[in-house]
Amino acid sequence: MSSRRESAVIVGSLRKGSINRMVAAALIELAPEDIKLGIVEIGQLQLYNQDIDDRPPQEWTDFRERIRGVSAVLFVTPEYNRSIPAALKNALDVGSRPYGKSVWNEKPGAIVSASPSAIGGFGANHHLRQTFVFLNIPCMQQPEVYLSHADKLFDQQGKLTNSDTRRFLQNFMQAYASWVTATANNPNI
Repeated sequence: MSSRRESAVIVGSLRKGSINRMVAAALIELAPEDIKLGIVEIGQLQLYNQDIDDRPPQEWTDFRERIRGVSAVLFVTPEYNRSIPAALKNALDVGSRPYGKSVWNEKPGAIVSASPSAIGGFGANHHLRQTFVFLNIPCMQQPEVYLSHADKLFDQQGKLTNSDTRRFLQNFMQAYASWVTATANNPNI
């Protein structure tokens, strides 16, 4: 039996060439062997509307099942207007319903925010942390990741070229894998 844990990676930006999608790809590449990461798409999710939750669209059901089937969730997000993107908020809402059946409950999570700006998506990162409290997602506290000037970290093919950032993200991924294992082994965290 493998002890390898699976983590969903949710990218807050829907843009095809988004910086955050490049960051997510780098994180997946830098992850240690004991954790398997895969991007779970959110752009196809119809806006959450409780009126149709008794007959949910197939994309809601598929998304909920995908998240239910992983051990943890890693969020990689830009900052839009000092908060999280609407698509990410919608994914959180879809996964949290119907009431009492949230797929997020007790799943360890972590947040990486990246932006071309100097503050690296700090507002989005902290708004998402606030949401984690209500959704009962134990949030990895350290190391925090706010990648500033992230548009300068990748080449034309979307590959991470900054060696200091590569080392930092590799250390983050090691800490994340350890966090997922520790939380899974101690649900009282």
